[in-house]
Order: sequence, then C-alpha cells, then structure tokens
Amino acid sequence: MGMIQCDGLLQYTKMTPLMHIRKMRTQRSMSLKAQAVPSRTQRIMENISVSSEVGGAGGAYSYDALKRLDRVWSSICSQTDFREPQRIVSSMPSVSSSSDVTDEDKFDVVVCGGTLGIFIATALSAKGLRVGIVERNLLKGREQEWNISRKELLELVEVGILSEDEIEKATAAKFNPNRCGFEDKGEVWVEDILNLGVSPAKLIEIMKKRFISLGGVLFEEYSVSSICIYEDAAVLELVEGKKLSTRLIIDAMGNFSPVVRQIRGGRKPDGVCLVVGSCARGFRDNSTSDVIYSSASVKKIKESEVQLFWEAFPAGSGSTDRTTYMFTYVSPQPGSPKLEDLLEAYWDLMPKYQGVVLDNLEIMRVIYGIFPTYRDSPLPAAFSRVLQFGDASGIQSPVSFGGFGSLTRHLGRLSTGIYEAISGDFLDAYSLSLLNPYMPNLSASWLFQRAMSAQQKSNVYPEFTNDLLHVNFQSMQRLGDPVLRPFLQDVIQLEPLAKTLGLVMLTKPQIIPSIFNQVGIQVLLDWSGHFFMLSSYTFLSSFADPLIRPLLDGVPTKVKYEWKRRLDAWKYGSGLDYEL
Repeated sequence: MGMIQCDGLLQYTKMTPLMHIRKMRTQRSMSLKAQAVPSRTQRIMENISVSSEVGGAGGAYSYDALKRLDRVWSSICSQTDFREPQRIVSSMPSVSSSSDVTDEDKFDVVVCGGTLGIFIATALSAKGLRVGIVERNLLKGREQEWNISRKELLELVEVGILSEDEIEKATAAKFNPNRCGFEDKGEVWVEDILNLGVSPAKLIEIMKKRFISLGGVLFEEYSVSSICIYEDAAVLELVEGKKLSTRLIIDAMGNFSPVVRQIRGGRKPDGVCLVVGSCARGFRDNSTSDVIYSSASVKKIKESEVQLFWEAFPAGSGSTDRTTYMFTYVSPQPGSPKLEDLLEAYWDLMPKYQGVVLDNLEIMRVIYGIFPTYRDSPLPAAFSRVLQFGDASGIQSPVSFGGFGSLTRHLGRLSTGIYEAISGDFLDAYSLSLLNPYMPNLSASWLFQRAMSAQQKSNVYPEFTNDLLHVNFQSMQRLGDPVLRPFLQDVIQLEPLAKTLGLVMLTKPQIIPSIFNQVGIQVLLDWSGHFFMLSSYTFLSSFADPLIRPLLDGVPTKVKYEWKRRLDAWKYGSGLDYEL
C-alpha cells in the first residue's frame, strides 16, 4: 500500500507492481545522486595535502579521519544503555612472574601515551627514575600550534625540564592584545592571555631529546594490549608481543583511553565540547587574537539548537596565516550535530566573523575534535599501580578543555607526588587517588559549561548566554586583573568568584530567573555544595596549611606523604597556587 496526503487528510491508494518498481528506482537514483555529490567539507579537505597522523587531540587532519571520529561520536550519542567496555586491566592477587621480562624491559614507571606523557616522563627521569614511554604512533607533535601564555610555559622551566631559550625556540607566534566579545554587546581586551603559539612539533622534539638523554626508553609504534597488576609490579603486554614490567603505569592515553573506559564502566560523558576550525592563509588583519567570541545567538544545526563560540589566533607559519576555531557544548544524545555538520556551518559563518571571503583564503588544514568530560573529575585511581594523567585524568577545565595549560599548572605537583609515591612504595589505589583528588574549583566550573550550552526546547530566550557572558566579563573587567586573569587561565578562586557573582546580581538582577531556567535547580544545588567546599579549601589552605606543614618532618613517611597530598589538594582545589 502507498500513502499520500491530501488536504491535510491521510488517504491510501493501491500501488501496482510497476509503480513499486519505478518508485524503488527513483529512490535508488536519488540516493546514488546524493552519495555522488561530496559535501563542501569533503571537497576542501580532499584538496589539501595531509601529512601522516600523530598522537594526541587534533593530530589528524584527513577527511577519512573526520568520518571515523564522527562514527565514534554517533556511537556515543546513540548509546542508550550500559555497554560493557573491554577489560584491559586485571588485578592478580599474587607476586608477578617476570622471568620472561628482560632487565632492559623493567622500569620504575611506564607512561602509556607520549604526546602529553613525554612531559611527566621527562620530569620523572630528571628525578633519577627509570622511565619508559609506550606510544602507538611515532612520537612527534602535530602541526597545529598550542596557544598558551608565557607565564604558563615558565612552569615547565620551574620543574626543570625546559629552559627559557628552548621556550623561544619552540614559540612560533606572539601576539597581543586578546579579545573577549559577545554579539555586539561590547568587548573586553586583555594582554598576555593565550598569546603565544607554541609549535608542538618543536616542543615535543626538545622534550624527546631530553628524555632520551636522561636515560628514558621510548617504544614508538607499540600499542597496549593488556595490563596485569600484581602485588609487586604491573606487567604490560603490548599488541606486538613485547612485555614490560614496571612499578607504576601512568595512563596518558587521553580522553578515549581504554583504561578510563573500563574505570567509568562504559557510561556516556556528561558533556562534550565539539570543535571545528581551520588554519588558512590570506588574512590581512592578523595581529590580535580572540580568546572567546560569540557573534550570534542560538542557532539550529540539523536537529539541534547550539550556541556557537569562536577563537582565533595568528599562526606562526606566515604573516597572513590564522587559525580559527568554532566550538559548542552539547549533551551527547541522538540528533546532536556531527563534526561534518558543524564544519558545513563553519564555512558559512567564519567569513563574516573574520571579515574575509572564503574563496580568497588558502585552507592549509582543517581542524576538528571531540572533548568529553565527566562531573566526577578528576578521576581517582581505580587500581593499584595505575594512575591517570592529563586528559585521561579529567583534570582539565570542563569549559576550556585546555589540556596543555592544565598540564603545565599541575606538572610540578604531580611529578613530586609520583616520585614520593614510588620512593615510599605507596602505590595502592588509595595512595594514588590522593594525587588526583577532588578539587571544588574544578567541579564549580560545571555551572559555566551548563550556562553556555543551548538547552533543547528551553523556555530561555535565545540571547541569554551572550547576555550572561557579557555581564560576567564586564563585571570581571571592572574588578580588575586579580579577578579577570585567573578566570581566563582556568583558575577559579573564591574571592574573585564571589565578587563577580555579587556584581552581576547588582548590575543585572533580571537575568537571575533565566539562570535558574537554564541550568536547573539540581545543578545549582550541586554547585552550591562545591562553592561551600571551595570556601572550606580556601580557609584550610590559607590558615591550616601554615600550621600543619612545619609538623610533617617529624611524622612517619606514609603519614607525611598523605598529608602533603591533602595540602596540595587544598591549595590547587582553591586556586591559591595561581599568582599574578
């Protein structure tokens, strides 16, 4: 039977075999025609010369890699029930049998994932530990630059794994000032925020040479097959058949680490940031950057409403080269836009945002990525002798997803703590969990992501997000650098946060009902708990820490280790590690 609609009524008409055949041919022809016409994104990407893929987020640029990532994203969105993840880690209640592991393959630490793992591996090697790195690709940085401030890079100098001269060698671009703006409502300009373009290729090559010179061992193009945890060691079995024995495994395999999937039980992320963009040549006005910019209210892409944001930075490859990112926050669910959908919108919207004509630009790279995050982050250790690091730990901000900036901030704390854990043999799950503790300022950031996400079928007016961000940034600018600068570098502190919220409520009280509608009562209640804990950690770090720290020299080593980790948690969890 066929079905037609006439004058608003459904009617049925008998379909003959010939009619059915013709209909099937027409549908097949239309399907083949649709398949034959590539999208604009496909045409652009297939005209670009693409180098080999490298590890880490944003390390692939090809159209095939985009389609693979979109299939991963679609699978996450369509997930409706529990999925048992692959069990890669197993605990064995016995002493390891390492007779089949040579002395050359025995380590104090093995880091799985080299793109960001090279930094912690080098820091631990510098402390005298025997460290190995397992990297499934060749260990090299991507072409696309990391944007960061010099202040953040200097933290690597303080750790002792980088010199100031090497910072200069790895820096491909410098620019100032930096803009924050929201839909013609006004702009805030700042200096020295994300104003350096660092070449990952150069920086990782510097770190790689230093790591090897310190006695580090690199296993390139090796993949982890399984991990067995014994009482006295952990044994990694690699896909290629090789075995490594180590006292501690550091999981630096990123957002999609198989170990993290096992720990989280295969559940969906609580939120995702979708990012697309390009690096192109042909921009005349190319001396400033955009830290965050919104040029429009909520838009509809495919079946979803999204709030789009922009970032833009001069690139170091040429005076007219510029990288432009478009990103949005979504909850993974059926109907969420794919990365290719966002790229199609990006080609339409970017020229107006940057004041250029797309046909006049030479597109050198197309950039895309999926950044999932969970409310219960950082991720505490679930196994003895296994610790998550970097993006795998979830320690990056759920707003900026700045993995490299988070790494520089926490590297000193983590390298010291890991070294003390290995020296004292404090490698049980509880002791390792103290290295990735609850941090209330990180958890409080969830409110900002929720406020910046377009809620489907919401009764909040479309301009709400831009209004809220504008009044927040306006308030922070009025309160000065001690309030604005920490926030722009992913550090939430009690006093700046309280002052900003107070000024927002005084300046624009009419927006408060919309905040309740946008984020929901439950999220606000959760946030209130984190705000209370932020207050507690601030008090403890400011007043209890100076009293406790001098007493630690006279206590047993295990007690000293545990208390030092608590003091670190208070300091970093309150943002008091940050100084202007």
